[in-house]
Amino acid sequence: MKMDSVFDALKSVLARQAKTLNVKTDTRSAYTLVTKSPSPFPQHKGQPMWFGEVRRGKAYVSYHLMPLYMNDPLVATISPALHKRMQGKTCFNFKSVPEPEQIAELDRLTRAAVKDWRGKKWL
Repeated sequence: MKMDSVFDALKSVLARQAKTLNVKTDTRSAYTLVTKSPSPFPQHKGQPMWFGEVRRGKAYVSYHLMPLYMNDPLVATISPALHKRMQGKTCFNFKSVPEPEQIAELDRLTRAAVKDWRGKKWL
């Protein structure tokens, strides 16, 4: 199935960070990473922070990268081609397997997000 290939391609990008983060969900419809340490924010009540997720929908697969919500300089580095796939502030939607350039860019963004959160001691 087409969506299987899209999901697998996007999951492979996020899964590269599984050693740094905790896998919360790993199913055929969702792959979620959260921080290993509790959130520093009181509203999270000591729970880990949601870092990212690949989620299968009916018509597309979404790549969510929560650190983008709090990092405007990183958002400013998103290429116009990838920006066209943005839905909201932290989500990219794909109906087909991403181009190699888009995979490389998502990987770069995800690694930069890990580095940012590590610097803030949120991991």
